[in-house]
Amino acid sequence: MSITQLPWRRPCREWSLSRVAVVTGASRGIGAAIAKRLSEAGYELALVASSPWLEAPVYSSRVVTYQADVSDYEAVKAMVARIKADFGRIDVLINNAGITRDGLILQMAEADYDRVMDINLKGQFNLIRHISPIMLRQKSGRIINISSVAGLIGNAGQTNYATAKAGTIGLTKSVARELAPRGITCNAIAPGFIETDMTKDLEVPLQQMIPLGVSGQPEDIAATAVFLASEGARYITGEVIRVDGGMGM
Repeated sequence: MSITQLPWRRPCREWSLSRVAVVTGASRGIGAAIAKRLSEAGYELALVASSPWLEAPVYSSRVVTYQADVSDYEAVKAMVARIKADFGRIDVLINNAGITRDGLILQMAEADYDRVMDINLKGQFNLIRHISPIMLRQKSGRIINISSVAGLIGNAGQTNYATAKAGTIGLTKSVARELAPRGITCNAIAPGFIETDMTKDLEVPLQQMIPLGVSGQPEDIAATAVFLASEGARYITGEVIRVDGGMGM
């Protein structure tokens, strides 16, 4: 695990009132879009990625980057302790880190199944396990897990990915029930076909699969995440919100 302090500009409000968001898989795609929108909304950011940060993202609030494998329980524990020391609190967790290792079930290697489950599902558990005690002491917090429409309706060639994303839904609902009495919400977003590096090589018949007839953008997911992190979503927990152009109807 490595940590890098990046340049930042102090927000207008007092430091003690700052809200802090942790975003995994934050170096590109959906994670980067969520981080940008959260920064615009006034959050200070602890950004997590599996690879070294080669350049600093340009945001308007304080940013600290962390490199860690989210599937590594002890590495995540140490990273969360460092984030707590760096920021003093954690108000929002965005569990976005994810990978694909696609293949038909008859050809899928055990290692490809295990790795997707470790990153996409166990990684979310690891972050929640180590961040929830901080939120419990604060008696407040927002946990937002990125699932997928594949976790709701399945997808040929993605048994591992769809299984992990379906597991995210069960994780979300169970955590929501456990933490609700202390004012902590837990929700999931289920994206459909979103244009990112992960999906750029996929051929999707948009008109047939997506009623709106167009693919989504990372900003569509970011807008939903920022809403779920806001006070406007204080009475929403245990929900799975599809952002998919109608794909999962």
